[in-house]
Amino acid sequence: QVQLVESGGGLVQAGGSLRLSCAASGLAFSNYAMGWFRQAPGKEREFVAAISRTGGLTDYTNSVKGRFTISRDNAENTVYLQMNSLKPEDTAVYYCASARTTTMSVMILGKWYDYWGQGTQVTVSS
Repeated sequence: QVQLVESGGGLVQAGGSLRLSCAASGLAFSNYAMGWFRQAPGKEREFVAAISRTGGLTDYTNSVKGRFTISRDNAENTVYLQMNSLKPEDTAVYYCASARTTTMSVMILGKWYDYWGQGTQVTVSS
């Protein structure tokens, strides 16, 4: 049974930092690219960041470039999202997901992902 379990969310003031973790089990983690998505109240889910199987390639949505960093540790079956300089508009439930694709350009689309975590709430106060 595949499980993706996010952690690290919470309440932080604008300008602060959080580090999200996503621990994977039940799958060959190094065979999957990984992504982070988020969904704010009343809004559609949106792509945040993705990382290739080896970690050599990453992609970010424009609004988080320079502030967020995605990384992974294949020995620990974990993917991370370091979030710095947080803004109130970053408030959302953050989800990690796994994808078998090797094509980074499609990873902005949720339909390419096979498994999803349950999400972790990030709230940024102004």
